[in-house]
Amino acid sequence: MKHLFAIGAVYLDTILSVSSFPAEDSKLRATQIQVRRGGNVSNSLEVLKQLLEQWAREKVKLHLISTLPEKGSPALESIRSSFSASGGELDLETCLYREGCQQPASSYIIRNASTSSRTIVNYNDLPEMSVEEFAGILSNFKGDGGGESWWHFEGRIPDVTLECIKLVRKSLPTAIVSVEIEKPGREGLQALAAEADMVFYSRSYAESTGESRETFPSFLQRQAAGTTCKASIGAGDTFIAGVLYSAMWHGADWDAKGIVSFAVELASRKVQQEGFGGLGAEVKKEFPRYFDQ
Repeated sequence: MKHLFAIGAVYLDTILSVSSFPAEDSKLRATQIQVRRGGNVSNSLEVLKQLLEQWAREKVKLHLISTLPEKGSPALESIRSSFSASGGELDLETCLYREGCQQPASSYIIRNASTSSRTIVNYNDLPEMSVEEFAGILSNFKGDGGGESWWHFEGRIPDVTLECIKLVRKSLPTAIVSVEIEKPGREGLQALAAEADMVFYSRSYAESTGESRETFPSFLQRQAAGTTCKASIGAGDTFIAGVLYSAMWHGADWDAKGIVSFAVELASRKVQQEGFGGLGAEVKKEFPRYFDQ
C-alpha cells in the first residue's frame, strides 16, 4: 500500500465578492458570499482524492496532518463534511484535535471584481503542531506496518517543519519528501528546500528574490538539488496535487515532462471553474490519455 501524508493548515474561508475594494472606514455591499474549506494542503488533498477515484493502480491511503478544533465542534463537522463530499478516502485520524478550541483557522477574503485581485485576512488561534506530536504520528505509522510513503509539507513554520523532515529521513530512509515554499520573508525556507526531494516555489517567493518571469528557469536551477516546479498563482494547490499524483502513481511510466504537463493541464482546468467540485471527472473527460495508461 502507498501512503501520502500532507502536513499543513486547514482553513474555513469566507469569500466576499465586491465591485471595488472598500476604502477605509466605509460601507460596501457584497455581491456574493461563499463559505468553504481552504488551506493549501487540504485543497491539494481534495484534488488528489478525486484523481485517485478516477484512476488508481493500487491501494492508496491519503492522510492529513493538521491542527483542528475539538471533536464535536460545529466547525470540525463542517470541515469533515466538506472532505466527504469530494469523493475518495481521506484519513483524518492523524490530525491533532485541540480540546477547548471551537473556532477553526479562518480566512476572510475580499475579492475585487474590477481588478480580479484578492485581499486576505487570516485568523488562527489553534496551537500549532509540535515536533513531539509529529514524532508520535510518525511512530504510529511505522508501528502499523509502514509502507511506501510520501510526505508533503507546507512550509509554514520552518524550524518545526525542518525537524519533522529530519525525523522522516531518520525513521523512513526510503520515504519521499516534498515541500511548498510560498510566503516571502519567512526565515528558514531555504533550509527546508535543501532537505526535500521535490520543492514547489510560488511565483511570489521567486519574485521576492529579485527574479523576473524571464529568469525563473535559472532561479529554479540554482535551488535545491531535487526537482523544482513553479506553481501558478490561483491554481497552485491544484498544480501541486497534479504533480504529487503523477509522480507517485505514474512515476515509473511518465517522464518529468509528462508529469508537469498533466499538472499544468489540471491546473488550467481548475481556473475555468469555481471550487473543486467534479474536477477529477472533468479532467478525465478532457484529457483521457492520462487515465487510459
